[in-house]
Amino acid sequence: MRGKQAPKRKIKPDVKYHRLDIARLINYVMRAGKKSASEKIVYGSLDYIAQKTKDDPFGIYELAMRNIGPSLEVRGRRVGGANYQVPFPVSDDRRQTLSFRWIITAAKARKGRPMAIALAEELMDAAKGEGSAVKKKEEMHRMAEANKAFAHFARFTKKRR
Repeated sequence: MRGKQAPKRKIKPDVKYHRLDIARLINYVMRAGKKSASEKIVYGSLDYIAQKTKDDPFGIYELAMRNIGPSLEVRGRRVGGANYQVPFPVSDDRRQTLSFRWIITAAKARKGRPMAIALAEELMDAAKGEGSAVKKKEEMHRMAEANKAFAHFARFTKKRR
């Protein structure tokens, strides 16, 4: 890696609910710099959740994020000419990033629905422990469990961040 790493930028809380995690989700949904469109999608999905469940949408959102967020991930590690999939613990920022990425990918895969409704349904499914994003997390945990024998290679990695 050449040069120094770019500094982590502080983002402002979202306009409607004043929450940093919702602001990050809006930024992840955003395409081509169209923030107002991504705000409509995220706020629309939270309104849809509130309307469908007659419950606090943030409770469902938080539960969904807890159910999607992985605690372990596997990374490729080259040791003695062989590549091993080594399980590593996931930091909180990385957990949130992966959760957002998986939930948005799963929502986009739901065809024939507006993105706001697809995102809301995927969040509601994730809160129940179902859905594509939860399957993705379970798949990653299975990979980490299967490669637990290579966990001793993790201590040889240098902290690059």
